[in-house]
Amino acid sequence: MPDILSPPSPGALRACMSRFATGVTVVTYAGEDGPRGATMNSFTSVSADPALVLISVARRARSHDQLVDRPFCVNVLGAEQEALARQFAGAPGAADPRWTPGALVPRLDNPLAWIQCAPWRSYDGGDHTLVLGQVVDLGHRDGDALTYAWSRFGAAVESTDGIEHLI
Repeated sequence: MPDILSPPSPGALRACMSRFATGVTVVTYAGEDGPRGATMNSFTSVSADPALVLISVARRARSHDQLVDRPFCVNVLGAEQEALARQFAGAPGAADPRWTPGALVPRLDNPLAWIQCAPWRSYDGGDHTLVLGQVVDLGHRDGDALTYAWSRFGAAVESTDGIEHLI
């Protein structure tokens, strides 16, 4: 019988988790030299009252120290915004980001959805920091969503039969 207490290798965990399809976000914030952002797919809604969301920031990421304990905006990307995901993941020149003028926290222009947050709590998450933000503003538009699974980008087509009316 295998030892169930032995942890998997980081590579095995990544390979397994790549089968879980997620949306793609760029988390933006005010950096020391202007608007900054990082592509993240570790994002989830946590609570409706108070309105809280969670992002998971790698400790080795350049954005870590500038992002933790600061206001931030989660920009949920549309299927047509793959170049932005690549740009903020470190592929220079993949896209020329446009910013929404007058936003309290730097926000990308025309994401599928955006959630502006004030810092609420941070927790140790191993090689990541789990950052909870309290939602202070939000918005969305119609369109297909950018997805990520099997280490590749894809799209989730907008359905006309959503469940919003049930919530």
